[in-house]
Amino acid sequence: MRAGRRFALVAVGMPFITGGLGSWSDEAHAGAQLEEPLSAAVRTALSAAVADEAPPKPSFDQEDQRREHERWMQKMGARLQRVKSEAQTREEFLQTVWYESRRAALETSLVLGLIQVESGFRKYAISASGARGYMQVMPFWVRLIGDGEPSRLFHMQTNLRFGCTILRHYLSLEQGDLFMALGRYNGSRGRPEYPNQVMQARMGWV
Repeated sequence: MRAGRRFALVAVGMPFITGGLGSWSDEAHAGAQLEEPLSAAVRTALSAAVADEAPPKPSFDQEDQRREHERWMQKMGARLQRVKSEAQTREEFLQTVWYESRRAALETSLVLGLIQVESGFRKYAISASGARGYMQVMPFWVRLIGDGEPSRLFHMQTNLRFGCTILRHYLSLEQGDLFMALGRYNGSRGRPEYPNQVMQARMGWV
């Protein structure tokens, strides 16, 4: 294993908030997720993972968890203000990222870093390869595990759910190797540029 090649997937939990937010480009930087054959079992599991329409409303067993979440929302909202100036839009976006990342057992700061690199937090971003939305999901995924309508990828929760589900699927394929899973997500498996970009961007959200 070459030094710096692999990353450990941080356990899911409420991020500890430090540091500042780095800059990002106004362009979509998605690669091209590759369409690969899916077994019937995998297709069924992924379809079920994106089908549930449960709203992203957080609930907490303990009061300190609720307060911690509120502090996280406030700090992340301040960091997003220059690209999402409307308070309600920021809140809905962050609540949905928080919900969908945990639903997929992913670190929220990792998902935010990926969105920063992929789309610069632009809901209607389209890359040269045709990937769409915040997490730059390729339209073939909607045909494989959705209802076949690519325009749904511009719906915030749909896009975030697909993106998080796909990244979790790639992590499973790569046996937890985040470096390789991120490369697969970007269509650049095995190359360091994209995983390094995402992990660097992630640091602005921890």
